[in-house]
Amino acid sequence: MIFGPIKLIIRIITLLICVVILYFAITFVQIWLTGHEHSTKHAQAILVFGTTEDNGTPSPELQARLDQALVLWHKDRAPWIAVTGGKRPGDIYTEAGASATYLEAHGVPASKILEGSGTDTWENVKTVLPKLKAHGIKTVLTVTDPFHEDRAMAISSSQGLTPYPSPVRNSPTVKHSLWKYYLKETFEVGIGRIIGFETFHSWFD
Repeated sequence: MIFGPIKLIIRIITLLICVVILYFAITFVQIWLTGHEHSTKHAQAILVFGTTEDNGTPSPELQARLDQALVLWHKDRAPWIAVTGGKRPGDIYTEAGASATYLEAHGVPASKILEGSGTDTWENVKTVLPKLKAHGIKTVLTVTDPFHEDRAMAISSSQGLTPYPSPVRNSPTVKHSLWKYYLKETFEVGIGRIIGFETFHSWFD
């Protein structure tokens, strides 16, 4: 008789494990598909997510995002470009500041650039959101690395924006241990969908 309840518990645990594996597998596929989707829609702004800079000069990864934004801007896909990213310990310049300088050097008027800050994706959106709202901007083309596109869009949406994907096609990041980035994003998106991205941000900040 004692084996009956034990077998039932084992079955329940096995079922739960299978559900969790299936959930994260589906999340991974969604992240992969979103990272390869390129919207043809126009938006009110191009939202560039920050990454590292080197003494005021965008890193190759950040430059790839900015070049993607420039292509969209010169094609008149959006009249504004919002750049994000703050300082890391020891930095003099912010990622957003380095991005704005780069865009201005490539023909974007300073009056059309909105600067945010932040040390992670949630803060990237949160810090630039007041400036977007001040100009009545709700729709954005989100520019970031392919593996990051799904989470960037989810966080943008959770903060009231309507995002359209425009992942970088030629980011240098794709040449380095890409599977680690996809595993990280699968975990963060999977958990963020369950507990909420703001809660996830507050827990792991």
